[in-house]
Amino acid sequence: MNYLTILPVAIVLSAATVASAVQSLDVVKKSYPLRPVRVIVSAAPGGSSDAAARIISLRLSERLGQQFVIDNRGGGGGILGTGVVAKAEADGYTLGFVSLRHAVNPSLIKLPFDSVRDFAPISLTAAVGNVLVVSPKSSVMTVVDLIQAAKQNKQAVMTFSSSGIGGAPHLIGEFFAQQTGITLTHIAYKGGSPAVADVVAGNVTMSFASMPSALPFIKSNRLRPLAVASKDRSLLLPEVPTMVEAGAGRIEVRDWQGYLAPRGVPLNTVQYLGGQVQSILKEPDTKQRFSSMGMDIVASSPDEFLQIIKADVLRWSEVIKLANIKVE
Repeated sequence: MNYLTILPVAIVLSAATVASAVQSLDVVKKSYPLRPVRVIVSAAPGGSSDAAARIISLRLSERLGQQFVIDNRGGGGGILGTGVVAKAEADGYTLGFVSLRHAVNPSLIKLPFDSVRDFAPISLTAAVGNVLVVSPKSSVMTVVDLIQAAKQNKQAVMTFSSSGIGGAPHLIGEFFAQQTGITLTHIAYKGGSPAVADVVAGNVTMSFASMPSALPFIKSNRLRPLAVASKDRSLLLPEVPTMVEAGAGRIEVRDWQGYLAPRGVPLNTVQYLGGQVQSILKEPDTKQRFSSMGMDIVASSPDEFLQIIKADVLRWSEVIKLANIKVE
Protein backbone atom coordinates (compact mmCIF):
# COMPACT_ATOMS: atom_id res chain seq x y z
CA MET A 1 0.00 0.00 0.00
CA ASN A 2 1.50 3.32 -1.02
CA TYR A 3 1.20 6.74 0.66
CA LEU A 4 -1.64 7.86 -1.63
CA THR A 5 -3.65 4.82 -0.56
CA ILE A 6 -2.93 5.28 3.15
CA LEU A 7 -3.89 8.96 3.24
CA PRO A 8 -7.60 8.57 2.40
CA VAL A 9 -7.87 5.70 4.89
CA ALA A 10 -6.29 7.86 7.62
CA ILE A 11 -8.71 10.69 6.84
CA VAL A 12 -11.68 8.33 7.10
CA LEU A 13 -10.44 6.92 10.41
CA SER A 14 -9.85 10.42 11.79
CA ALA A 15 -13.31 11.54 10.79
CA ALA A 16 -14.79 8.42 12.38
CA THR A 17 -12.92 9.14 15.65
CA VAL A 18 -14.22 12.72 15.76
CA ALA A 19 -17.76 11.56 15.02
CA SER A 20 -17.51 8.93 17.77
CA ALA A 21 -16.32 11.53 20.27
CA VAL A 22 -19.16 13.89 19.38
CA GLN A 23 -21.68 11.06 19.68
CA SER A 24 -20.19 10.08 23.06
CA LEU A 25 -20.56 13.61 24.40
CA ASP A 26 -24.14 13.73 23.13
CA VAL A 27 -24.89 10.61 25.16
CA VAL A 28 -23.46 12.23 28.31
CA LYS A 29 -25.47 15.39 27.66
CA LYS A 30 -28.69 13.37 27.77
CA SER A 31 -27.83 11.33 30.84
CA TYR A 32 -25.71 13.57 33.10
CA PRO A 33 -26.33 14.93 35.63
CA LEU A 34 -29.52 13.27 36.83
CA ARG A 35 -29.13 14.39 40.45
CA PRO A 36 -27.22 17.06 42.42
CA VAL A 37 -23.44 17.09 42.15
CA ARG A 38 -21.28 17.72 45.21
CA VAL A 39 -18.28 20.02 44.73
CA ILE A 40 -15.68 19.56 47.47
CA VAL A 41 -13.74 22.82 47.87
CA SER A 42 -10.44 22.17 49.64
CA ALA A 43 -10.52 25.55 51.38
CA ALA A 44 -12.55 27.40 53.97
CA PRO A 45 -15.43 29.68 52.94
CA GLY A 46 -14.56 33.24 52.01
CA GLY A 47 -11.28 32.82 50.17
CA SER A 48 -10.54 33.10 46.46
CA SER A 49 -10.91 29.35 45.84
CA ASP A 50 -14.30 29.32 47.51
CA ALA A 51 -15.47 32.39 45.56
CA ALA A 52 -14.31 30.99 42.22
CA ALA A 53 -15.90 27.60 42.84
CA ARG A 54 -19.22 29.22 43.76
CA ILE A 55 -19.29 31.43 40.67
CA ILE A 56 -18.66 28.56 38.27
CA SER A 57 -20.74 25.96 40.12
CA LEU A 58 -23.75 28.27 40.09
CA ARG A 59 -23.46 28.59 36.32
CA LEU A 60 -23.05 24.81 35.97
CA SER A 61 -26.30 24.42 37.94
CA GLU A 62 -28.08 26.83 35.63
CA ARG A 63 -26.71 25.29 32.44
CA LEU A 64 -27.09 21.60 33.33
CA GLY A 65 -30.35 21.70 35.31
CA GLN A 66 -29.03 20.12 38.51
CA GLN A 67 -27.52 21.72 41.60
CA PHE A 68 -23.73 21.75 41.92
CA VAL A 69 -23.58 22.01 45.71
CA ILE A 70 -20.48 23.51 47.38
CA ASP A 71 -19.07 21.50 50.31
CA ASN A 72 -16.16 23.33 51.97
CA ARG A 73 -13.59 20.97 53.46
CA GLY A 74 -10.74 23.23 54.51
CA GLY A 75 -7.95 21.97 56.72
CA GLY A 76 -4.73 20.06 56.43
CA GLY A 77 -3.51 22.19 53.55
CA GLY A 78 -6.29 20.88 51.33
CA ILE A 79 -5.72 17.22 52.17
CA LEU A 80 -9.03 16.79 53.97
CA GLY A 81 -11.04 17.83 50.93
CA THR A 82 -9.03 16.02 48.29
CA GLY A 83 -9.08 12.91 50.45
CA VAL A 84 -12.88 12.89 50.27
CA VAL A 85 -12.74 13.21 46.48
CA ALA A 86 -10.15 10.44 46.14
CA LYS A 87 -12.42 7.98 47.98
CA ALA A 88 -15.66 9.02 46.24
CA GLU A 89 -17.52 6.93 43.67
CA ALA A 90 -16.18 7.53 40.17
CA ASP A 91 -19.59 8.46 38.79
CA GLY A 92 -19.19 12.21 38.26
CA TYR A 93 -21.37 13.17 41.21
CA THR A 94 -18.48 14.18 43.46
CA LEU A 95 -15.99 16.70 42.13
CA GLY A 96 -13.09 18.52 43.74
CA PHE A 97 -11.98 22.13 43.47
CA VAL A 98 -8.28 22.45 44.28
CA SER A 99 -5.42 24.94 44.12
CA LEU A 100 -1.66 24.81 43.56
CA ARG A 101 -1.33 23.30 47.05
CA HIS A 102 -2.62 20.03 45.54
CA ALA A 103 0.67 19.72 43.63
CA VAL A 104 2.77 20.92 46.56
CA ASN A 105 1.44 18.56 49.23
CA PRO A 106 3.26 15.42 48.00
CA SER A 107 6.56 17.08 48.95
CA LEU A 108 5.35 18.33 52.35
CA ILE A 109 3.17 15.62 53.83
CA LYS A 110 2.68 11.87 53.63
CA LEU A 111 -0.60 11.61 51.73
CA PRO A 112 -3.27 8.89 51.84
CA PHE A 113 -3.61 9.25 48.06
CA ASP A 114 -1.52 10.10 44.99
CA SER A 115 -2.06 13.67 43.79
CA VAL A 116 -1.61 12.61 40.16
CA ARG A 117 -2.69 8.99 39.86
CA ASP A 118 -5.86 9.10 41.98
CA PHE A 119 -7.62 11.97 40.20
CA ALA A 120 -9.01 12.89 36.80
CA PRO A 121 -8.32 16.60 36.06
CA ILE A 122 -11.23 18.40 34.38
CA SER A 123 -10.15 21.99 33.78
CA LEU A 124 -8.15 24.81 35.23
CA THR A 125 -10.29 27.84 36.01
CA ALA A 126 -8.05 30.68 37.12
CA ALA A 127 -4.73 31.74 38.59
CA VAL A 128 -4.34 34.07 41.54
CA GLY A 129 -1.61 36.64 41.00
CA ASN A 130 1.07 37.30 43.61
CA VAL A 131 2.85 40.58 44.12
CA LEU A 132 6.00 41.47 46.06
CA VAL A 133 5.12 44.30 48.45
CA VAL A 134 6.87 46.36 51.09
CA SER A 135 5.77 49.13 53.43
CA PRO A 136 5.64 52.63 51.90
CA LYS A 137 7.97 53.65 54.75
CA SER A 138 10.65 51.24 53.50
CA SER A 139 13.74 52.66 51.80
CA VAL A 140 13.47 49.84 49.23
CA MET A 141 12.01 51.27 46.04
CA THR A 142 12.75 48.48 43.55
CA VAL A 143 13.50 44.76 43.45
CA VAL A 144 17.12 45.54 42.58
CA ASP A 145 17.33 47.76 45.68
CA LEU A 146 16.04 44.87 47.79
CA ILE A 147 18.51 42.34 46.37
CA GLN A 148 21.46 44.72 46.75
CA ALA A 149 20.50 45.59 50.32
CA ALA A 150 20.32 41.92 51.24
CA LYS A 151 23.70 41.15 49.68
CA GLN A 152 25.51 44.21 51.05
CA ASN A 153 24.31 43.81 54.64
CA LYS A 154 24.16 40.09 55.31
CA GLN A 155 23.92 40.70 59.05
CA ALA A 156 20.53 42.35 58.68
CA VAL A 157 17.54 40.03 58.99
CA MET A 158 15.18 40.41 56.05
CA THR A 159 11.82 38.78 56.70
CA PHE A 160 8.86 37.85 54.52
CA SER A 161 5.39 36.93 55.66
CA SER A 162 3.00 34.39 54.18
CA SER A 163 -0.45 32.94 54.72
CA GLY A 164 1.07 29.67 55.95
CA ILE A 165 3.70 27.01 55.32
CA GLY A 166 3.46 25.55 51.83
CA GLY A 167 1.15 28.18 50.39
CA ALA A 168 2.01 30.10 47.23
CA PRO A 169 3.28 33.25 49.06
CA HIS A 170 5.66 31.06 51.08
CA LEU A 171 6.92 29.08 48.10
CA ILE A 172 7.43 32.16 45.94
CA GLY A 173 9.48 33.76 48.73
CA GLU A 174 11.73 30.72 49.02
CA PHE A 175 12.05 30.48 45.24
CA PHE A 176 12.89 34.20 45.04
CA ALA A 177 15.65 33.77 47.65
CA GLN A 178 17.08 30.75 45.81
CA GLN A 179 17.04 32.46 42.42
CA THR A 180 18.59 35.73 43.63
CA GLY A 181 21.09 34.24 46.07
CA ILE A 182 19.88 36.15 49.13
CA THR A 183 18.80 35.03 52.58
CA LEU A 184 15.24 35.63 53.74
CA THR A 185 13.56 34.56 56.98
CA HIS A 186 10.03 33.23 56.61
CA ILE A 187 7.30 34.16 59.08
CA ALA A 188 4.09 32.15 58.70
CA TYR A 189 0.68 33.54 59.64
CA LYS A 190 -2.75 31.96 59.78
CA GLY A 191 -4.10 33.58 56.65
CA GLY A 192 -3.25 36.22 54.09
CA SER A 193 -4.82 39.16 55.95
CA PRO A 194 -2.59 39.10 59.05
CA ALA A 195 0.46 38.38 56.87
CA VAL A 196 -0.17 41.53 54.85
CA ALA A 197 -1.16 43.59 57.89
CA ASP A 198 2.27 43.14 59.49
CA VAL A 199 3.97 44.40 56.33
CA VAL A 200 1.71 47.45 56.44
CA ALA A 201 2.68 47.94 60.10
CA GLY A 202 6.38 47.64 59.27
CA ASN A 203 6.89 44.53 61.40
CA VAL A 204 7.91 42.42 58.38
CA THR A 205 10.21 43.44 55.52
CA MET A 206 8.09 42.14 52.65
CA SER A 207 5.47 39.69 51.44
CA PHE A 208 4.84 37.86 48.19
CA ALA A 209 1.15 38.35 48.81
CA SER A 210 -1.81 37.15 46.79
CA MET A 211 -3.38 39.86 44.69
CA PRO A 212 -6.75 39.72 46.52
CA SER A 213 -4.99 40.20 49.89
CA ALA A 214 -2.67 42.98 48.76
CA LEU A 215 -4.74 44.98 46.27
CA PRO A 216 -6.85 47.01 48.74
CA PHE A 217 -3.69 48.11 50.60
CA ILE A 218 -1.89 48.97 47.36
CA LYS A 219 -4.81 51.06 46.14
CA SER A 220 -4.89 52.97 49.44
CA ASN A 221 -1.09 53.51 49.35
CA ARG A 222 -0.49 51.41 52.45
CA LEU A 223 1.70 48.96 50.52
CA ARG A 224 4.30 49.59 47.83
CA PRO A 225 4.27 46.99 45.02
CA LEU A 226 7.68 46.12 43.56
CA ALA A 227 6.92 43.34 41.06
CA VAL A 228 4.37 40.69 40.12
CA ALA A 229 5.35 37.01 40.02
CA SER A 230 3.76 36.28 36.66
CA LYS A 231 4.80 36.06 33.02
CA ASP A 232 2.90 39.21 32.07
CA ARG A 233 1.94 42.36 33.93
CA SER A 234 -1.33 42.32 35.82
CA LEU A 235 -4.26 44.18 34.30
CA LEU A 236 -5.05 45.37 37.83
CA LEU A 237 -1.55 46.79 38.34
CA PRO A 238 -0.34 47.63 34.82
CA GLU A 239 2.36 49.99 36.09
CA VAL A 240 4.02 47.28 38.21
CA PRO A 241 6.76 45.29 36.41
CA THR A 242 7.10 41.52 36.30
CA MET A 243 9.95 39.91 38.21
CA VAL A 244 11.86 39.53 34.94
CA GLU A 245 11.39 43.21 34.07
CA ALA A 246 12.35 44.19 37.62
CA GLY A 247 15.68 42.37 37.40
CA ALA A 248 14.94 39.35 39.58
CA GLY A 249 15.30 36.72 36.88
CA ARG A 250 12.70 34.32 35.52
CA ILE A 251 10.47 33.99 38.57
CA GLU A 252 7.07 33.04 37.21
CA VAL A 253 4.48 31.36 39.43
CA ARG A 254 0.84 30.52 38.83
CA ASP A 255 -1.23 29.83 41.94
CA TRP A 256 -3.85 27.99 39.91
CA GLN A 257 -7.28 26.63 40.77
CA GLY A 258 -9.34 24.01 39.01
CA TYR A 259 -11.84 21.15 38.98
CA LEU A 260 -10.95 17.49 39.16
CA ALA A 261 -12.80 14.21 39.71
CA PRO A 262 -11.93 10.86 41.26
CA ARG A 263 -9.90 8.48 39.13
CA GLY A 264 -12.09 6.30 36.95
CA VAL A 265 -14.78 8.83 36.04
CA PRO A 266 -15.65 8.11 32.38
CA LEU A 267 -13.56 10.14 29.96
CA ASN A 268 -16.62 11.42 28.11
CA THR A 269 -18.02 12.81 31.39
CA VAL A 270 -14.70 14.52 32.15
CA GLN A 271 -14.59 16.03 28.66
CA TYR A 272 -18.20 17.16 28.86
CA LEU A 273 -17.66 18.88 32.22
CA GLY A 274 -14.43 20.41 30.98
CA GLY A 275 -16.19 21.85 27.96
CA GLN A 276 -18.92 23.34 30.14
CA VAL A 277 -16.39 24.94 32.51
CA GLN A 278 -14.37 26.38 29.63
CA SER A 279 -17.53 27.82 28.09
CA ILE A 280 -18.51 29.48 31.38
CA LEU A 281 -15.03 31.00 31.71
CA LYS A 282 -15.53 32.76 28.36
CA GLU A 283 -18.69 34.53 29.52
CA PRO A 284 -18.22 38.31 30.00
CA ASP A 285 -19.81 38.26 33.47
CA THR A 286 -17.47 35.50 34.64
CA LYS A 287 -14.45 37.37 33.27
CA GLN A 288 -15.50 40.56 35.03
CA ARG A 289 -16.14 38.87 38.39
CA PHE A 290 -12.83 37.01 38.34
CA SER A 291 -10.91 40.13 37.31
CA SER A 292 -12.46 42.13 40.16
CA MET A 293 -11.06 39.56 42.60
CA GLY A 294 -7.54 39.81 41.17
CA MET A 295 -7.77 36.48 39.38
CA ASP A 296 -6.75 35.66 35.81
CA ILE A 297 -8.89 33.15 33.90
CA VAL A 298 -6.84 30.13 32.80
CA ALA A 299 -9.01 27.53 31.08
CA SER A 300 -7.49 24.23 29.98
CA SER A 301 -8.24 20.80 28.59
CA PRO A 302 -8.14 17.85 31.03
CA ASP A 303 -4.78 16.71 29.66
CA GLU A 304 -3.28 20.20 29.88
CA PHE A 305 -4.36 20.39 33.51
CA LEU A 306 -2.80 16.97 34.18
CA GLN A 307 0.52 18.04 32.69
CA ILE A 308 0.54 21.23 34.81
CA ILE A 309 -0.06 19.21 37.99
CA LYS A 310 2.78 16.83 37.10
CA ALA A 311 5.15 19.71 36.30
CA ASP A 312 4.36 21.55 39.53
CA VAL A 313 4.79 18.42 41.66
CA LEU A 314 8.32 18.16 40.29
CA ARG A 315 9.10 21.88 40.37
CA TRP A 316 8.05 22.52 43.94
CA SER A 317 9.61 19.33 45.29
CA GLU A 318 12.98 20.78 44.26
CA VAL A 319 12.28 24.17 45.88
CA ILE A 320 10.99 22.55 49.08
CA LYS A 321 13.96 20.19 49.35
CA LEU A 322 16.49 23.00 48.82
CA ALA A 323 14.73 25.27 51.35
CA ASN A 324 14.30 22.36 53.80
CA ILE A 325 10.63 23.25 54.29
CA LYS A 326 8.83 21.07 56.81
CA VAL A 327 5.27 21.11 58.09
CA GLU A 328 5.27 21.21 61.87
